Amino acid sequence: MKPDKHPGFAKSNYHDVDEIDQKKEKLEHKRRQVIEGGLRLMKEGLVVRTWGNISLRVDDTYMLITPSGRSYEDLEPEDIVLVNYHSSEYKGPVKPSSEKELHCEIYRTRKKVHAVIHTHQMNASTVATAHREVPPILDDMAQIIGPSVRVADYALPSTRKISKNTVKALKGRNAALMANHGAVCVGRDLDEAFVVCQVLEKACRAFIEAEFLGGAKSINKFEAHLMHQKYIKKYSRQVDKNK
Repeated sequence: MKPDKHPGFAKSNYHDVDEIDQKKEKLEHKRRQVIEGGLRLMKEGLVVRTWGNISLRVDDTYMLITPSGRSYEDLEPEDIVLVNYHSSEYKGPVKPSSEKELHCEIYRTRKKVHAVIHTHQMNASTVATAHREVPPILDDMAQIIGPSVRVADYALPSTRKISKNTVKALKGRNAALMANHGAVCVGRDLDEAFVVCQVLEKACRAFIEAEFLGGAKSINKFEAHLMHQKYIKKYSRQVDKNK
């Protein structure tokens, strides 16, 4: 009897059961990473209740994403939904996050991104309601996020328009604000995406509080751009070597 192909790797040609088991084990590990990520979001105060969502790229076709309307504390590996990010299709009774289109669009357009976190974190959401672009006011912000944090034009949640607007605002950046909505942060892995969330919240808080002192003073944009490129091309490579 030929072993069943896992739906997440339908295009692969398996030669033996061991290879199938390895693929399933990899998928199981990533599902647990997503669950742990959701719990971490709550612990660090970046989301409340069922708000926000996390995804991980699996391969050139699929991603894993948190389900719609489910508490992070109650999630089991089988609740994490496998979605084809090219077609947005999925199988099974569990519905993926209503923001799955945003995640799909990011994976389609940002080949080096392997983790996406969408939050409603307080300070970032506050700046998003003011439709204020955050200039490069902190070194770590310029290095890790980029030379500014843009605000994506408002669109109704869970629509193709909000996905397109957000991806546009993300260009050349690892984070973007979503007008009157929240924020999205990306990384080459889940740990980097979490660091982006933390740095974004720190930068937005500094930006808000600096308004009471006459306004935040920006780092030179050219220098901010150089810092971001150095982080991407040099520092991140060194981190990979140290793993």
